[in-house]
Amino acid sequence: MDPSLDDSLRLHFVGNATLLLQYRDLSLLTDPNFLHRGQRAHLGYGLVSRRLTEPALDPADLPSLDAVVLSHLHGDHWDRRARRHLSRSLPIVTTPHASRRLQGVHGFHRAVGLRTWQEETVRRGETQVRVTALPGRHAGHPVLRRLLPPVMGSLLEFGPADEPPRHRLYVSGDTLPFDGLEEIARRFPGPDLAVLHLGGTTLPGGFVVTMDGRQGAELARLVRARLILPVHYGDYTVFRSPIDDFLAEADRAGLADRVVHCRHGQRAVLRPGGGPPVVL
Repeated sequence: MDPSLDDSLRLHFVGNATLLLQYRDLSLLTDPNFLHRGQRAHLGYGLVSRRLTEPALDPADLPSLDAVVLSHLHGDHWDRRARRHLSRSLPIVTTPHASRRLQGVHGFHRAVGLRTWQEETVRRGETQVRVTALPGRHAGHPVLRRLLPPVMGSLLEFGPADEPPRHRLYVSGDTLPFDGLEEIARRFPGPDLAVLHLGGTTLPGGFVVTMDGRQGAELARLVRARLILPVHYGDYTVFRSPIDDFLAEADRAGLADRVVHCRHGQRAVLRPGGGPPVVL
């Protein structure tokens, strides 16, 4: 079928929190991380973490991109290889903090900073994706929150321009559970897919700054997504909560039938209007 007429959403899990999302002729990339196994991501204040996996794609393998959605400016979400190889004219939808850095320091002049609940629409011809910035909180302790870059979740709504969306995706970003996430469920109930950043990232001192398996299952239950895709696990030495933790918690919560078992390097196809995904 002509991809410009197919209403399926095609998803390629590149690794960590990097997804290549393609709807008709529009291509969107999330949190570009292309470091190779053994290379180190810089997390700020001298903290680094070694990558344990290979990305499924290199920047040279990517199709022509229409935009990047960047949850925050950390080295395992925006790395030196992405900075070096992605076009400076590429639109990047991100936080105000990250957009200022990307424009002023790195020369990505089309970086757009969204505050919570603000939106930006990216179009290619008669196809569009509307990106809405959603609440996220990278840490629980107030002092640690000041040290870590601000983070956002996002709602991605794909569809023909000026028509109702065919696919609604919630991407959590590197958030921990907090009261602000309940507003997401009230405003945007029942997305087609919830992409959850997991891993139980643990910093020196025992500070946990991304969801572990139990917290991920709690958020999945809260947002009531039709399908759930776990990402951001097993890729770096700071990740302490393996994917099996989340799968066990999802099973206990009665969510096992919603989990999309699309692992690193695999592809999934989501049909409009429901039905099980096809994992390739």
